[in-house]
Amino acid sequence: MNRKTILLLGLLLTDSAFPAPRVDVWDFKVYLNDTPVGSHRFTLTEQSSTRELRSEARFDVKFLMINAYTYVHKARESWRGNCLAGIRATTDDNGELTRVEGALDGQGFRLNTNGIRTELPGCIMTFAYWNPDLLAQTRLLNPQTGEYTEVRIDAKGDEQIPVQGRRLSVRRYRLDAGKFQIDLWYGVEDRRWLALDSTLEGGRRLRYRIE
Repeated sequence: MNRKTILLLGLLLTDSAFPAPRVDVWDFKVYLNDTPVGSHRFTLTEQSSTRELRSEARFDVKFLMINAYTYVHKARESWRGNCLAGIRATTDDNGELTRVEGALDGQGFRLNTNGIRTELPGCIMTFAYWNPDLLAQTRLLNPQTGEYTEVRIDAKGDEQIPVQGRRLSVRRYRLDAGKFQIDLWYGVEDRRWLALDSTLEGGRRLRYRIE
């Protein structure tokens, strides 16, 4: 066996031992009622049993051509299966800054929200809409506020909605978190997250659409 063959065999073994990570992206245009106000991108990287999610959002609401409200959110989450292993998030909600950081420690999840420390159960989920296993949860961690919120999630039936110029068969779910309600749409066959509507104060709706 010559040197070139040995090197090629080594490369093949390396590639098979460390397969390339799978990357999935949800790129949403965000509307307030029917007015576009920004975007929210979710990037999920999966390799073996680990997952890393990056979330980046920015909304700018204008009134009479003046920027009346700005929202900027960035988060990085690491996962082991369906259990959150770590989180680092910052949110600027029109000038009000919130930092949320946490990690698994022993049997629990230690959370720090603007210096306030909280001990949570060892296997928790955020509002991880990208993961349809979220639909079976009764409590979720809000990466924007650090609140560990009780939720109720109910299936609302099958529908068809437009997604990137096509009408797709979807299943709608209603997530009730007390202070706010969220409608979520997932593909009937592949359970892929496809859209979101959230009801705001005054009856306005924040809408996520893939375009």
